[in-house]
Amino acid sequence: MRTALTIAGSDSGGGAGIQADLKTFAAHHVYGTSAITAVTAQNTFGVTAWEPVSADLVTAQIEAIDGDIGIHAVKTGMLANAAIVEAVAAAIEGLDLPNVVIDPVMIAKGGDRLLDIEAVGAIRTELLPRAMIATPNIPEAEVLGDMTIASIDDMRAAARRIRALGPRVVVVKGGHLTGSESIDVVLTDEREFELRGPRLPGPHTHGTGCTFAAAIAAHLALERPIEQALRMAREYLEGAIRHAPGIGGGHGPLNHFWRLYS
Repeated sequence: MRTALTIAGSDSGGGAGIQADLKTFAAHHVYGTSAITAVTAQNTFGVTAWEPVSADLVTAQIEAIDGDIGIHAVKTGMLANAAIVEAVAAAIEGLDLPNVVIDPVMIAKGGDRLLDIEAVGAIRTELLPRAMIATPNIPEAEVLGDMTIASIDDMRAAARRIRALGPRVVVVKGGHLTGSESIDVVLTDEREFELRGPRLPGPHTHGTGCTFAAAIAAHLALERPIEQALRMAREYLEGAIRHAPGIGGGHGPLNHFWRLYS
């Protein structure tokens, strides 16, 4: 059985973080494992508190999984601080972990900061060079690319800047722009293209970034080509949003098992 590791924070509301990642892995018939970087207290209205795990414990979790179960793909999410970013990058390098998908989580859906400012530099210099795929949303791409993004052309320019930092493929997600379509810009070593789909209405979008990156990692673990993995992950995400269960009074979670339940 193929396996995937999520290195991310715990979401007590179950909609994002390792909870969303493990659900996504399971929905793709991939055995999911986890290394928890932080514990958050949150629900659909936002994050009320969080604390990071020690960097040494994060490393120990990764080493425990690699030393026994094995890892066919890795997805990172909330990394909390520079020490954890550096520890994760060192583990990826030292253990030669494959198919690394970096979701550079910085701010939660409700606006709460989930990454120390000092950690941004470590993501640029230590983590992104070890990534197969990076999936920043527009606010994250603005930080990593050091520019303002207000159009598809800006997204393309940011993708080029971020790819220069080391990842093989960059996906700048367009969910924060307006318009009837949601457009993601993809830049690879061979070409540039777009992933397009309808902009789906409703507030139930908590965990979309985590779910998309985890779905990509699952498809890579299943040995699918990169472009196919991206397109299949986007299709899965759209279905999970369309079939959202309507839980909570704020930004509600997705239905990660929509193909099973619907």
